[in-house]
Amino acid sequence: MMDSFIVAALAVCSLTAPACGDKGTSKARSCSDIRQFYSGKGFALDGVPQSEISGEHLRICSQGYTCCTSDMEDNLATQSRREMEGLLKEAGRTLQTSLMGQYKAFDGYFLDVLNRSAIHLQETFLATYGLMYSQNSEVFSDLYNDLRHYYRGSNVNLEEALNEFWAKLLEKLFQANQQFYIGEDYLECVSKQIETLRPFGDTPRVMKTAVTRTFVAARSFVQGLVTSGEVVRKVSQVQLTPNCMRAMMKMTYCPHCRGVASARPCANYCSNVMKGCLANQADLDTEWKHLAETLIEVAGRFDGPSGVDAVVLSLPIRISEAMLTMSENMQTINSKLFQACGNVKEGRSGSTGTVKGGDMGTVENTMGTSPDKMVKLVSDVTARLRDMQPYWVTLPGMLCSDRVATGTGAEDKCWNGMSRARYLPEVLGDGLASQISNPEVEIDITKPDMKIRQQIMQLKIMTHRLRNALNGQDVDFQDTSDDVSGSGSGMCADNVCSREARPVVPVTNRPTYYDNPPENKKVKSSNGSQNLPSITVYLLPLLVLLLRR
Repeated sequence: MMDSFIVAALAVCSLTAPACGDKGTSKARSCSDIRQFYSGKGFALDGVPQSEISGEHLRICSQGYTCCTSDMEDNLATQSRREMEGLLKEAGRTLQTSLMGQYKAFDGYFLDVLNRSAIHLQETFLATYGLMYSQNSEVFSDLYNDLRHYYRGSNVNLEEALNEFWAKLLEKLFQANQQFYIGEDYLECVSKQIETLRPFGDTPRVMKTAVTRTFVAARSFVQGLVTSGEVVRKVSQVQLTPNCMRAMMKMTYCPHCRGVASARPCANYCSNVMKGCLANQADLDTEWKHLAETLIEVAGRFDGPSGVDAVVLSLPIRISEAMLTMSENMQTINSKLFQACGNVKEGRSGSTGTVKGGDMGTVENTMGTSPDKMVKLVSDVTARLRDMQPYWVTLPGMLCSDRVATGTGAEDKCWNGMSRARYLPEVLGDGLASQISNPEVEIDITKPDMKIRQQIMQLKIMTHRLRNALNGQDVDFQDTSDDVSGSGSGMCADNVCSREARPVVPVTNRPTYYDNPPENKKVKSSNGSQNLPSITVYLLPLLVLLLRR
């Protein structure tokens, strides 16, 4: 009986070697491959085993026989996070480049149209009005400077700038048609009569409506592109969580530790890992799509009969028509002005000169417009914005596309996190709330990433402003910092809350068309110090917006 027991025990040991008996009788697997791989990653080979060792020390990879020590596991886990964050930044840079390309294309064209309009006015008015224009050219250059500054995001009130232009023009034209010197007080009285007299006919009202809609839309559009790029940049810099790092290590480098380096992750396995790691990023999807859709809607306003070309290039003609209207009614205007402000000099008679209007031609004939270029710009930007709409929910698939197992039978031979075998769990949905049962990445869905929540709020704010722009309502871009929560919210790094500057739109090199333009007192330098209003000022409109949604 005893002999039979001994024979049976020896048989079991022979089947389970090297777990029983003398381990030296079974040769352990060499670790030469992972030593070479590990060294290629820039790590020293000190302490790296020559052959497999028991894996009870491992905390991420499965604890079977392994070629990885605890230090190697830690180093490779950190490496996996670093590589993943690098991929996220690279994907973000690609999207940023696309957005910047659309911004530069539109910005360059818009400024070119504005500059061509200014040059056309300068050349035609000089030929048409001669000395009268030369002596008062700053009135017109101030208008174009105000328009340019407004488009660039400066604190210019567009309606006030247009009203001031017409008031100054009335003063200059009235003064040019009088024989005697007119004092500042009298000219101030003249400018105050502009709404009552309507010396320029209906042109100021029509031009204000067209210019306001066009410039508000253009400014909000480029700011929307800039904001989109900033959101991508900041979200791409958010660090991955420790639990994500563990999941990335398990998927990426644990196969090397197990001696199956050639095994590629199962497709569904990779999807669950990425969806878990990028759960907060996926929550950008809704507001990101809203912003893209609104940008497309705004871009649709830029071509056609009331688009950028038609409005901006027609400014010289509209202004000339208004001046001619005043010239034709100068006697009536003088009479009403003398009645309201008093005579310039006792006993003087009527006006002695009038503004002679010349043939300004049409926008198309005089400026060689190319509406097809704006149509192409709108078409291109619309296509790009549509392409980028699903970016945040397709990002996990993009990152998995180059690393998962493919081909015949891949589902049964891929790496599932433990071994080469089929991955059984189902693929989860997108977003933080869907990850409550993620089998690969442990996530607390009650604690969203606050840096990403800030960017979601920025998208909402920008979309709201674009909606206002579609209705022709002026918008203020002076305060677009991320610190919407105020200090003390726990959302600031290193206990320092700093107000970031508004995204600065890059200024392209372009010629200056007016010599020594006067200082524009309405334009406030963004570099100067400012008294920052209470945080309540920012939170109230946001609260109203959220309640409406």
